Amino acid sequence: MTGRDFLPKVRRLIDEFETSVLAIHDIGARSSGLVSVAAVPTAVFYFLPRAIGRFAEAYPRIRIRVLDIGANEGLEAVARGEADFGINFIGASHAEIEFEKLVEDPFVLACRHDHPLASRKQVSWSEIVSHRVITVGRNSGNRALIDNALARHGLQLNWSYEVAHLSGSLGLVEAGLGIAVLPRLATPAAGHPIIHTIRLTEPEVSRTIGIVRRRGSTLSPHASQLLKMLLEAWRSPSRATSRDRPRRRS
Repeated sequence: MTGRDFLPKVRRLIDEFETSVLAIHDIGARSSGLVSVAAVPTAVFYFLPRAIGRFAEAYPRIRIRVLDIGANEGLEAVARGEADFGINFIGASHAEIEFEKLVEDPFVLACRHDHPLASRKQVSWSEIVSHRVITVGRNSGNRALIDNALARHGLQLNWSYEVAHLSGSLGLVEAGLGIAVLPRLATPAAGHPIIHTIRLTEPEVSRTIGIVRRRGSTLSPHASQLLKMLLEAWRSPSRATSRDRPRRRS
């Protein structure tokens, strides 16, 4: 008798628990809030759109603030707690930052299809010295990474034009003013009518793009969900390929 009397109470508790779970899920779909992501501009266009699209469907009232800023500024935004997490290529050795690798992004050479180097499959850094080279300024994280890597091999980048953003270097390349060194993810999609990209070697220089988070911090439920969707979208076999990249990014 005792068991039969207790069974309805257990069923009622289970029903109440299921109702609570459904209510929480419904609140999640209807609640408002804000998630901030600090990402280098290249990463904004390459990694975020699919994840943001899925997140917006699940949480239409949650706003997303994307801080598309330079690597140094983005890292500091995460370290100070101004952004929930970030996508960056620096921070792996930062004491206050956790870094989760996503992909290696090598630096390549961009030139016009009618440039003398356009027929080459690969070019060494020393071979581009005799050409007019376009690069980003010293305040750029990309420039610092290149300079440091070349210095370890006793090389120095000799440039003719310096711009603030990678997109500016591509504009000068299109105009026929020179060749540009930039990360592969920032280059135009394959089949571009004007710009051709070539592998740079001796040495091969790349940047490691990854997720950056403030060490020891706990993400809000919504920030955690957006990050989960971002990682799922990136690891999915149907993720964007090089052919899906925008024509020009910083």
